[in-house]
Amino acid sequence: MARRALKLASWTSVALAASGICLYSNKYLDPNDFGAVRVGRAVATTAVISYDYLTSLRSVPYGSEEYLQLRSKVHLRSARRLCELCCANRGTFIKVGQHLGALDYLLPEEYTSTLKVLHSQAPQSSMKEVRQVIREDLGKEIHDLFLSFDDTPLGAASLAQVHKAVLRDGRTVAVKVQHPKVQAQSSKDFLLMEVLVLAVKQLFPEFEFMWLVDEAKKNLPLELDFLNEGRNAEKVAQMLKHFDFLKVPHIYWELSTKRVLLMEFVDGGQVNDRHYMERNKIDVNEISRHLGRMYSEMIFVNGFVHCDPHPGNVLVRKRPDTGKVEIVLLDHGLYQALTEEFRLDYCRLWQSLIWTDMQSVRKYSQRLGAGDLYPLFACMLTARSWDSVNKGIGQTPVTTTEDSEIRNHAANYLPQISQLLNRVPRQMLLIFKTNDLLRGIEAALGTRASASSFLNMSRCCIKALAWCGLRPPLPPHPSS
Repeated sequence: MARRALKLASWTSVALAASGICLYSNKYLDPNDFGAVRVGRAVATTAVISYDYLTSLRSVPYGSEEYLQLRSKVHLRSARRLCELCCANRGTFIKVGQHLGALDYLLPEEYTSTLKVLHSQAPQSSMKEVRQVIREDLGKEIHDLFLSFDDTPLGAASLAQVHKAVLRDGRTVAVKVQHPKVQAQSSKDFLLMEVLVLAVKQLFPEFEFMWLVDEAKKNLPLELDFLNEGRNAEKVAQMLKHFDFLKVPHIYWELSTKRVLLMEFVDGGQVNDRHYMERNKIDVNEISRHLGRMYSEMIFVNGFVHCDPHPGNVLVRKRPDTGKVEIVLLDHGLYQALTEEFRLDYCRLWQSLIWTDMQSVRKYSQRLGAGDLYPLFACMLTARSWDSVNKGIGQTPVTTTEDSEIRNHAANYLPQISQLLNRVPRQMLLIFKTNDLLRGIEAALGTRASASSFLNMSRCCIKALAWCGLRPPLPPHPSS
């Protein structure tokens, strides 16, 4: 115990020293925004959480009922401390916290339910800061560009916020404006996170969380470039133009920069809002089918995947002109481009899972980096129990009991899950996040037990393999 405490103190000192050197050497960073308070807050929170885990569970028999109850309390305390840290340090910290909150079937429920609030509690920039960014990037004042500009944002996220406005020619637009300090803080945030994750690994060698920092560090520069987001929006709109139920807002390039993005304004209800759908006579099963078709096509056929389908980024509505149901896809900053080899292996794996071909499940899971943890990998991918995977995920509907058991087991297998996430190809990490967000939407709509998602996946797997000139294998004979 003393040795672990000494390690914790040593790594805390290293974190403070490394962060201090970076603060001193970077002339662009405002010490008031990062400084000793910001660094100290992160280091102190990590130390308190680590100490809580080290001391609270040591005198209780592992696996006992008392241990499980106590562990749940420690998880909840730690999740709340982590959430408070994210809200206080803002920016990159909120982005990473949101990512963790999306991993419903991979992390303990205490963490995911607590961190989910970060999607609705992101900080807002002041109108003074908004005016400053627009002035610097577009070279004009707000009143020169717009007839009207709502001071209250439609929504605020970790990296930006969106305002409704009316252009001089009368078009209603959504104006996405980046928080001014995010870019300057992000690289220092990642240095601090790397040091703290290494410190945690010294204390708990069985946990591997560097994948989280690596993935965020790779993706954040792309998300901070709004011109890249605009290009992604146009690409996916063209790619899925055959889906008449999909709406991607038009980009106004003449008034867009790396920090300001102007889009067509499209209204609607959030995709998990059943009351909105009931009021507007929108069939939840139709929405669920459309969502499944859209994402199956992205993943299996095109290999270009929108990886942030949390409810605030997916709206539903009835078109004003035709009355047809429409899905509106927003926030195109985070996409995963799959390599051909990965995409085809992933197709084969899902096909094997749907057809209950367990030999192929093992083969393609291992090709995707799962190794001897392939049963856990299959359960993480499907959010089903190993018993259901063996019986056939398309044959046995998800029950409330099984769903609850899967979430509870995430806590028991957290070391193995973290090792697996550190081992699989980096492309898989955002796919896991996307899958979990989509399951969360299905759960909110009450459509998760439907077999339609498996039919969509199966059709897209066969289509993808056929396009590549690969003959899809026949499903195994029932007697085999």
